[in-house]
Amino acid sequence: MRIIECVPNISEGRDKAKIQAIAAEVETVEGVMLLDVDPGASTNRTVITFAGEPEQVVEAAFRLIKKAAQLIDMRTHKGEHPRQGATDVCPLVPIAGVTVEECAQYARQLGERVGKELGIPGYFYEYAAKNEERRNLANCRKGEYEALEKITTAEWKPDFGPNIINEDVRKSGITTIGARDFLVAYNVNLNTTSTRRANAIAFDIREAGRVVQENGKPVLDANGEPKRIPGTLKSVKGIGWFIEEYGIAQLSLNLTNINITPVHVAFEEAVKKADERGIRVTGSELVGLIPKQSLLDAADYFLKKQQRSLGISEKEKIKIAVKSLGLDDLAPFNAEDKVIEYIIEKKMGGGKRLVDMTLRAFADETASESPAPGGGSISAYVGALGASLGAMVANLSSHKRGWDDRWEEFSEWAEKGVYYQQQLMALVDEDTRAFNKIMESFGLPKGTDEEKAIRSKAIEDASKYAMEIPYRTAELALESMQVMQRMVEIGNPNSITDAGVGILCARAAVLGAVMNVRINAGGIKDKSFTEPLLAKATQLEQKAEKIEADVRSKIGK
Repeated sequence: MRIIECVPNISEGRDKAKIQAIAAEVETVEGVMLLDVDPGASTNRTVITFAGEPEQVVEAAFRLIKKAAQLIDMRTHKGEHPRQGATDVCPLVPIAGVTVEECAQYARQLGERVGKELGIPGYFYEYAAKNEERRNLANCRKGEYEALEKITTAEWKPDFGPNIINEDVRKSGITTIGARDFLVAYNVNLNTTSTRRANAIAFDIREAGRVVQENGKPVLDANGEPKRIPGTLKSVKGIGWFIEEYGIAQLSLNLTNINITPVHVAFEEAVKKADERGIRVTGSELVGLIPKQSLLDAADYFLKKQQRSLGISEKEKIKIAVKSLGLDDLAPFNAEDKVIEYIIEKKMGGGKRLVDMTLRAFADETASESPAPGGGSISAYVGALGASLGAMVANLSSHKRGWDDRWEEFSEWAEKGVYYQQQLMALVDEDTRAFNKIMESFGLPKGTDEEKAIRSKAIEDASKYAMEIPYRTAELALESMQVMQRMVEIGNPNSITDAGVGILCARAAVLGAVMNVRINAGGIKDKSFTEPLLAKATQLEQKAEKIEADVRSKIGK
């Protein structure tokens, strides 16, 4: 999945009807999930959180900004929080499969559209900023709404939208759009009740460190600023506090860039610095949501420390991360409610996927009168089973007595096996979706010449996609054979036939998928598309049969 999160802050925190109407715009875009609406009466501000595919999120953000400009009048707005626009700030945050630099490009696209179509002036900040001064949100918002006149100056000419003031601009104010990294609010639990000692550890760790003092007073530098001893971790803010509810002190850390300081690095540094002060870390606590990759990275880190294979399932890795970080120290930790991708998956009806079914339910669904899932989905699934067997043999080999010094070699092969398994599992449902697209295109109206043309093109496009998906299945299944082939050659001798069965599964996946490529090519008029793909599919088939024959001969010996 390619997922970004958008967290617009609107200048309305009291009128529930307005807040609901603005937030509701998000869900008018298919595929976008509204995750949270958090209003604040005293600040007169609401934080709205939603996520989805980048293009859909950008569209949802545009609609939200438009609705907010219609319903919020900045000329009468009062609140404790700094603000200068109806949609005051609108950051895009990478979650999965997207970089923050890509988010910056999406932010600029959004800003340009807001300026041209809505006539709202604004600035780009953080990663989307066009100059260093505007990178800092506080600089962009200096003077707040009362300094609206600044858009007419050369220094603060908007990055998008008008640089003149009219009644529409007075009503909407200025919107600041940007891209930033995911912020993780993370607490580390200590076996002490001392806030003072917790603060000392936080100062050891946080980037700002601590102020140098003499005789209880700050030591100033040549510019009159307090001298500081920096902490050990970049992109970390933190303090120590005592939590009455738990009866312990905690380090309250904000990890502002988890690419620079990941969660597991912050945890390990807390363990080290606490130990130096005679204090033990007993676990940790996540406040809010976390990207899945953060927990997977933590699992990989701890597995490497144990010299264990990294080629295991995602579910097992999440479990290892939770236990290693002690995320269940104070309360049960449910990844389904804390990992942002899992929340999105649940909202998208993830349980309805073929790959979420039990083995029996999947077999029953395949055997039913419905034409899908069919041979294409089964080919992908068989291929996934083959790759799973390859990963299994690699994992068994990494644990074989006497082979301890080879754990990294086998771990790499196991990781490859899991990669192919995951890719092929995704194609189980994608093949059925491709078939359904063809059926949907056949259902389009065909009365007028224009409708006929639209219907014909939709059928052609859907048929091409239905040809591409099984071709991708065949490609991946063939590539996966390298894992099983290598395990036959160097893996645990006791599991050589398991690798052989994996090869047979992969070969069946290739041949089955190629059958689907050929049958789906029949309805496509564009031969310049079908002929090269058919030729390459035949080559995949031939290579799979050659590898299978080679492996069978080795196992026979």
